[in-house]
Amino acid sequence: MKRGSSNSGRTIAESLQRHVLVAIDGLGDSDYLIRVARSLAEPEGGSWALVTVETGSMIVQAQQLELDRAFALARRLGGETIVLRGESIAEVLLDHAARSGASALVVGRTRDRPVARLFNRTLTQQLMQRATHLELTIVSAGSTNHPWFPRALRVPSGGITAGEVSLASVAAALATGLGWVAEQWIGLDDLSLVFMIAVVIVAARTRMAAAVLVSLLCFLAYNFVFIEPRLTLLVGAHQGVATLVLFLIAALVAGRLASKLRMQVLALQGANAHSTVLQALGSQLGAAANLDQVVAAAGQAFRRALGADVAVYLKGIATGAPSLADLAKDDQAACRQAIQDGEPTGKFTVTMKSCSWWFIPLVGQDEPVGAIGLKFPPAVQVLSAEKRRLAEAIAEAVAQAVIRARLVEELEDARVSSQSERLRSALLSSVSHDLRSPLSAIIGAASSLDNYGEAMSAEDRHSLLETVRLEGERLDRYIQNLLDMTRLGHGGLKIKRDWIGVDELLGSAVSRLQRYQPAACFQVHLPDLGPIWVHPALVEQAFFNVLENAAKFSPQGAAVEIEARVCDGVLQVDVTDKGPGVPEDERERIFDMFYSVKRGDRGRQGTGLGLAICQGMIGAHGGTVEALPGPNGRGTTVRINLPVIQPSQGAAE
Repeated sequence: MKRGSSNSGRTIAESLQRHVLVAIDGLGDSDYLIRVARSLAEPEGGSWALVTVETGSMIVQAQQLELDRAFALARRLGGETIVLRGESIAEVLLDHAARSGASALVVGRTRDRPVARLFNRTLTQQLMQRATHLELTIVSAGSTNHPWFPRALRVPSGGITAGEVSLASVAAALATGLGWVAEQWIGLDDLSLVFMIAVVIVAARTRMAAAVLVSLLCFLAYNFVFIEPRLTLLVGAHQGVATLVLFLIAALVAGRLASKLRMQVLALQGANAHSTVLQALGSQLGAAANLDQVVAAAGQAFRRALGADVAVYLKGIATGAPSLADLAKDDQAACRQAIQDGEPTGKFTVTMKSCSWWFIPLVGQDEPVGAIGLKFPPAVQVLSAEKRRLAEAIAEAVAQAVIRARLVEELEDARVSSQSERLRSALLSSVSHDLRSPLSAIIGAASSLDNYGEAMSAEDRHSLLETVRLEGERLDRYIQNLLDMTRLGHGGLKIKRDWIGVDELLGSAVSRLQRYQPAACFQVHLPDLGPIWVHPALVEQAFFNVLENAAKFSPQGAAVEIEARVCDGVLQVDVTDKGPGVPEDERERIFDMFYSVKRGDRGRQGTGLGLAICQGMIGAHGGTVEALPGPNGRGTTVRINLPVIQPSQGAAE
């Protein structure tokens, strides 16, 4: 292993921020390179990333499988995985290193080749000459000796296909025919442009290998048919030799440029499609509130992008259609192994490749959280590298969304538990004070009657008995409020509607309150509204709670005003007191459980449940309760909005 660096004076702060890139091509020693990069980064507290550069060359299955295994290993070891695209590997790597702030680059060393070293065309030579700002680590390994050709003449690792050979042959033949027609009927002397057009057309539609082949075929056809002596490969004049050599050079250059442009266009199209799919998926996953919505978004993204059947299987959760039990035994085993090992299994892999499903693990921070199964049509036997990358990127985004959804559920459970504990503490605190007071009064009055009843006058005994009755009714109201709040929290309120007049509801609530507070005064402005279709007991209790709250904080002798009207199919009942009012920033909070303001309509006495229960009961009817400032800036108006519906609507609800 050789290491070179121009940053020998690295500071401690820079070491802590160390970022290492490791580049692989899938042609051997990928695992070793990954572990070298990890060993360089992690001891110094830095980060590392695995990158590969797609140049548009054909990737054979063995190379693709090694890349897949390398990416899975990098993710399992905590590294980032990146796919870059470009024609020049050295330029792409250096550009990404500059953008990502990398301080070190790890690559594999190729075998010494005299021709390559003469022209400085090897990747390691280019990096050593240009990566002066990076710590370059070149790893020597036995299996990194791959054949080398100049990049201008390099044939892709997958070889040229039969279709490309056919296209190049047909293009050369058509160019020869068009050249003969142009010479015989048009009198065109320079026919090289005809063959050049054929080279450009083939290069723009295929890869560099086909461009090189069609250049050679056009060179031979041009020489054989149109250069004197014709119908031979001999060249009769020096001018003809120069013409042929220049034509071959121009054809190779034009073919290379056209092929490079096509590869760039394809790369941009693939990157655009890739980013479009991930952007749409990100929007859906960002709006997903639970695991079911995450699973639905994942299935929709895979079906749109890859046209495959999708099934999502999460640890400890019954998800996926079909279920795991409905799959074949081989597919079930492949899914479990993908979740266990964190690597793709099934079709398109070397692990259980006879399966009909391809399983991609959903890798979390520590371990896989599940797997995504993809079933392609039977005609799809080979999956392109672009589709593999897209599927893995979608799976990675889904895995993060699953983790986030589970964290949200855990936080929600913790919040509910915390809120329940807070409500329990508030309830106990309220009960300890508000329920103890009437109990103390009842016990004291009963004890006095028991000990001194015979010596008391009839008036004193009646006063003590009245105290027992009033405090008992007060205790009954507190307990009823607590029971109502419990029923509201557990959905125990059942709406049993019946016809009843608004005047009857308000009159009953006022009469019941005046039995508890004889000094309370009310002014009722009630037009002839007719009956409404509601649950009488619940609505009366809601009215009672609002009236009790208003009467409690109105000055002695000041009347509480009650006004009712129907506006646009909504019954509005305004209850206005003459108290000091509620601050604007607390008007929403007075409907919270156990909330009491020190001044205003929610005073120091009471459990703080009356208006919360009122809001729940009216809300069960589809209505609302709101606090408004009183007239002339004095007091507070509590408005109850209750929709007026017919029996058929009530039954539908």
